[in-house]
Amino acid sequence: MSKKDSLTELFPKESDIPKEFQLSEELIQTEYLINGEIRYWDGALETVYSPVCTLKRKKATQKEIGKYPLLTEKESLEALEAAVNAYDHGKGLWPTMPISKRIEHVERFLYFMQQQRDEVIKLLMWEIGKNLADSQKEFDRTVIYVKETIDALKDLDRKSSRFEIEDGVIAQIRRAPLGVVLCMGPFNYPLNETFTTLIPAIIMGNTVIFKPPKLGVLLHRPLLEAFQKAFPKGVVNTVYGDGRTVVGPLMESGKIDVLAFIGSSKVANILEKQHPKLNRLRTVFGLEAKNPAIIMSDVDIEATAKEVLLGSLSYNGQRCTALKIIFVQEDIADSFVKKFSELVDGLKAGMPWEEGVKITPLPEWKKRDYLLSLVDDAEKLGASIANTKGGFGSETLFFPAVLYPVTKDMKVFHEEQFGPVVPIIPFKKVEEPLQYIIDAPYGQQVSIFGNDEIEIAKLIDPLVNQVCRVNINSQCQRGPDAYPFSGRKDSAEGTLSISDALRVFSIRTLVAAKNTTQNKTIISNILHQNRSNFLSTDFIF
Repeated sequence: MSKKDSLTELFPKESDIPKEFQLSEELIQTEYLINGEIRYWDGALETVYSPVCTLKRKKATQKEIGKYPLLTEKESLEALEAAVNAYDHGKGLWPTMPISKRIEHVERFLYFMQQQRDEVIKLLMWEIGKNLADSQKEFDRTVIYVKETIDALKDLDRKSSRFEIEDGVIAQIRRAPLGVVLCMGPFNYPLNETFTTLIPAIIMGNTVIFKPPKLGVLLHRPLLEAFQKAFPKGVVNTVYGDGRTVVGPLMESGKIDVLAFIGSSKVANILEKQHPKLNRLRTVFGLEAKNPAIIMSDVDIEATAKEVLLGSLSYNGQRCTALKIIFVQEDIADSFVKKFSELVDGLKAGMPWEEGVKITPLPEWKKRDYLLSLVDDAEKLGASIANTKGGFGSETLFFPAVLYPVTKDMKVFHEEQFGPVVPIIPFKKVEEPLQYIIDAPYGQQVSIFGNDEIEIAKLIDPLVNQVCRVNINSQCQRGPDAYPFSGRKDSAEGTLSISDALRVFSIRTLVAAKNTTQNKTIISNILHQNRSNFLSTDFIF
């Protein structure tokens, strides 16, 4: 049996799919949310195919699992009008609502959201091929993120509830919303990454238009009713369909105040340039990266190989924070590659619901062909596939390929593969990987593996001026969510963490008055009679 055939046989027959993970029926979504109303679309629909294939007569074919609306410019502009009216130049119910009340609405949403846990997790597996454990983790981490965002806002508001007096001026400084936010998340973390912009934007008093990623649409359907029940009309609005059709008009209107986008820098640049008043647009971008690992010769090879395995191939390497290029000091390069390749070959490939599975079907159309092209290019230029099972694909499955030795004339040296191909480059001096990072268009994170604190310190000082996180003897990652998450160059714009996100979707605003008897009386009366939601000393417990 060929290696391709062995991968093909990993796909199940329809009857082999465990009952608890079966989709009861094809999910035909016609619903979308605008102005607090769940509307029903009777126009064109986009078909959703799962990366999970099913076997019929030993032939694997992608399973059709549902459809979603292909809205037009008309519906997109209706969503915009709803968000603009709900914000109402900052006079609307939501932006002027006390923070304590906005928190209650978010808590209400969270209650409804948690009731949909099983359905969302199942759709994560079917839509983007994420394994069961990681799908559960994504949902549960998102719930925790929302709770911690609420706690962080309470803390922020408590610190803002006092008055300051400087140079004879009394002032209270708080954070105010920015306006209408367009939120667009990525396919690899369609729930969690989307909510890391969506929830802070909402809770800070902005109104939002939310467009799901092209892959990972249906899993948001169970949450539409939760949004409708939890928030006043116009606060949350959804659009579906082709980006050029439904997003272009939003940006061209000039009425989007904040663009929160997680995806590629190419698309981010196109979207930003469509706005007619760039000086009035705030952008929050999480973009691509090609995070390197620098492995020194004094490491514990086995422990390092295990950490690099997690960093490079968790969720098939489809993470912006994944380790996508590995530099190994040449003294240990061969030994490291051997151990790492053994670990890669030990990964279990299969369907998302299978226990212990690590390599799952890829959701992007023709991704397998692209990965094979990277492998072919590297082999032609002198690299080899170091692991026995590597470099074989069948339909949407692709078993990881470890390429060694990779050189700078290969495509995989420069391009972000965003998938299960791991290029390894031997180096003599640390100046070589350092120069790679300096020359690269990306600047998100780096991982240094070593035990010599002097050598590590020499790398830290220049690297913190090239990337936004330096990891020592650990993989690149986003969490904990309390830590800043950002990037330099083409990797990000703005900083996301629980507290940073609250700030990025708001602006410091103050009420000030000269320290006179008249002004103190006015302010005291406003406070004691609770006449203002902004000018307030209320303490949120």
